[in-house]
Amino acid sequence: MTTSVVIVGGGIAAAAAAFELTTSHRDDLRIDVITGPSLGGALQSTSVDDRHFDLGADGFLAKRPEARDFICDLGLGNELVDIAASGAWIYLDGQLNAIPTGMVLGVPTSLAQLRAVPALSRAAMREAWRDRFLPRRLSLPDGDVAIGQILRHKFGDHLTHELIEPMLGGIHAGRVDELSAATVFPQLLTAARAGGSLMAAIAPPATPASPGPAFQTLRGTMGSLAPRAFEILEGRGVSVRRGVIATKVRRTTAATRPFEVDTEETATPADAVVVALGPRPLGQVAGHLHPHVARLADTPSASVAMVTFIVPAADVNLPESGTGVLIPLLTPHRESRDSFISTAVTFLDRKWPHVARPHSLLVRVHCGRIDDSRIAGLSDDELTRRVESEMAQLFGAWPRGSAVTVQRWTDALPQYRVGHGDLVAAARAAVQPEGIFLAGMLYDGVGIPASIGSGRRAARELLARLPQ
Repeated sequence: MTTSVVIVGGGIAAAAAAFELTTSHRDDLRIDVITGPSLGGALQSTSVDDRHFDLGADGFLAKRPEARDFICDLGLGNELVDIAASGAWIYLDGQLNAIPTGMVLGVPTSLAQLRAVPALSRAAMREAWRDRFLPRRLSLPDGDVAIGQILRHKFGDHLTHELIEPMLGGIHAGRVDELSAATVFPQLLTAARAGGSLMAAIAPPATPASPGPAFQTLRGTMGSLAPRAFEILEGRGVSVRRGVIATKVRRTTAATRPFEVDTEETATPADAVVVALGPRPLGQVAGHLHPHVARLADTPSASVAMVTFIVPAADVNLPESGTGVLIPLLTPHRESRDSFISTAVTFLDRKWPHVARPHSLLVRVHCGRIDDSRIAGLSDDELTRRVESEMAQLFGAWPRGSAVTVQRWTDALPQYRVGHGDLVAAARAAVQPEGIFLAGMLYDGVGIPASIGSGRRAARELLARLPQ
C-alpha cells in the first residue's frame, strides 16, 4: 500500500523535507507539496538592469553544514560563491566606528576590543571594566530567561544598548529584553551560569581558524534555491502544487488514512503531514489540532522592509572596507528630529563579487523592528525618501532618484521570547505521535541553515515512524 505524505509550505524548509524523503528510496512513498502563493517564502530575488540580487537573505553561514550540504546534494555545489569581504561598522555618536573582530554576537570578550571603538561611551567602558575585574553575581532561575536580563545585570544598560543590541537584536528584528536566551543565545546562558566575568566566560577557546569562508551564497541568488529545488524534486517524482493554498489539516475517522489536507478545491488523504509554515498560517491550517499548536501559532512576528539602491559610485562615500553598518535603536535622525527607521545597511556588491559593477554600488537598507511599526504607515516612495535622508546622515551624502527596490516582509521574523523552546517542544510532543511534523524558522531558529536542517530533521523523524 502506498504511504501518502503531504508537505504544507513552499519555503526552503518544505523543500528540504521533501528532498530528505526522496533519499529514503522507498517505492511506496507518495509525496505531495502544497506550496502556497509563492515558492521560496522569504527567499526571493529580483533583477534590475543586468543585476540579479536577493530581496531577503542574501547568503548563509557556511560554518554550519546544513545549507552547503543541501545545495551540494541538489547538484548545485559548483554555483556556490564565497563572501569577498569581512568586517562591519557601527554608527555611534554621529560617527562610523569599525566593529572589532572576536566578539560573540556582539558580546565583547576583551577590553581591548572595546578600546578600538572610539565613540563608545565612558559609561559603557566602565561597565565592561567592572565585568572584567569586579563582576556582578547573577543568580538565575532554572530554565529560560531573557537575554537582556543577563546583559543588563552583567554589563549594564550602556554597553548593552550601544554595541550588543544592534547586532543581536537586529538579527531577529527584536529586543534583547524579550528574546529567549535558551533559544536565541544558549552560549550566553551557559556563560552566565558559569559565574564570574561574562566576557571571560563567553570567550571561545583559542583554536586555529577553520579553513573555508564564513559565508556563502548562490551565483543565481539565494532566491533561486527553492524554485530550483522543487524542479529537482519533480524529477524525483514529487508532486509540487504551485500557487495552491492549504486551508486545513483535518483528522479523519471514516477514511483509510488518518488525515486530509484541504485546499479550496481538493482534499488530499495523508498518512503523515509536514507543516512548514510561520505562526499565522500555522494557526489557520493546524491550530485546531491541539491547544499547544494554537499557543505556538500566537508567537508574535516582526514586519520589516528592505530598500535596495543602485547608486553611482562617485556620489557615495562609503567606509573603505567592511560589509555594512549597524545602527543602534533610538539613533537621532537630524532631519526629522525622530529616531532612525533604518537598522542596518548591507554593501551587497562588496559581499558578493558577482553582483559588483565598475561604476555603481548595490546597497541594501534594513528597516523595522518588532516594536517599530512606522514603516507600515509610509508608502514606498515615502519610505524611500526617509531612508535616503538617513543614508545622507550616515555617509555625508546620498543621491536621490537612483534605482530603488522596496520589499516589504510582513510578519517575517518570529520572536523567540522566553519559553519559546518549551512551546515548540510541547506542540511537537502533542501532534508528532499522530503523524504531524513541524518544520521551519518558527521552530528551530533563524537563517537558511537552520530552516534546511529543520526540514530534513522532520523528514527523518517521519520516516522513522513509518512501518518498514
